[in-house]
Amino acid sequence: MSNETVNMEIGISTFLETTPDPSTGIVISHAERIRNAVEEIVVADQAGLDVYGIGEHHRPDYAGSAPAIILAAAASVTKRIRLSSAVTVLSSDDPVRVYQSFSTLDALSKGRAEIMAGRGSFIESFPLFGYSLDDYDALFDEKLELLLKIRESEKVSWPGGLRPAIDNLGVYPRSVQEPLPVWIATGGNPESAVRAGTLGLPVAFAIIGGMPESFAPLVSLYKQAAERAGHDPSKLSVATHSHGFVADTNEQAADSFFLPTARQMNVIGRERGWRAAYDRDAYDAARSLRGALYVGDPEYVAEKIVLLRKNLGITRFFLHVNVGTMPHKEVLRAIELLGTKVAPIVRKEIARMEGTNE
Repeated sequence: MSNETVNMEIGISTFLETTPDPSTGIVISHAERIRNAVEEIVVADQAGLDVYGIGEHHRPDYAGSAPAIILAAAASVTKRIRLSSAVTVLSSDDPVRVYQSFSTLDALSKGRAEIMAGRGSFIESFPLFGYSLDDYDALFDEKLELLLKIRESEKVSWPGGLRPAIDNLGVYPRSVQEPLPVWIATGGNPESAVRAGTLGLPVAFAIIGGMPESFAPLVSLYKQAAERAGHDPSKLSVATHSHGFVADTNEQAADSFFLPTARQMNVIGRERGWRAAYDRDAYDAARSLRGALYVGDPEYVAEKIVLLRKNLGITRFFLHVNVGTMPHKEVLRAIELLGTKVAPIVRKEIARMEGTNE
């Protein structure tokens, strides 16, 4: 069965964690984690997955500060998998360089590059590149507008603002895909959903807590905004990104994924002032059918993705593997199972459910 038959893509997202292994305390180097990522992309491609996305961060516990370069390393050793940022923190980057990096990736991959643009839930890039958090919203609005201008036209004129002006200058290389795909990523901000719909851009929702079905109103907002702006909502893509892990049994998946996930979630929780610790009870509740963790054997994870399709009408699902450091072999096995076991079950069930011809 082809992916296009059921309009459902399944892939992997990662932040390239370099956190202490909860069993050994060992921290792998950024270099090793980056090389592991290239191997993961190759396995994902061979397993039939549709997309692999790397999130941009600039802190010691993540190695993905330059996603386009890592994805480019995988471009020549893969055949069909799409290669995306997840996300590019556009507010603190330069749209010209973002376009150039991903159009270069597009050339190397023969038209498989994508940009997922977001404002960033981690803010370390703002002081690093000299931007003020007081301009958090304005920076993203302005730079997204410029990025879209660049992908639409070889020569660009830009009046300037927070970013200096451009006077009828060319931006090269041009992308193989016309236009180069740009997604809007959001953690659930209604304004972001409306912005994406109004611009007619595909949207990706990060769902890492609560019940995914609660995002249905945001999907509706997105589609309503698209329709008001003259776009056909049926032709727009909706993705979700959620933490999860696939193993041969539910018990194995749950036990393997808990400790590294809990450790990193508690680190982030302390940074952000979350009151409740992330414990096994919270974890097990999130693994329930209506929860936001996609952890289990292939049949169970597939069942949860199909439910997400029913509730939100998604056309792409990112499984975020992994949250904290796990053995590389286990991660590769999870990717293999997602592509060879989970994805076929999902597509077959969607075809049956929606009456799509196989």
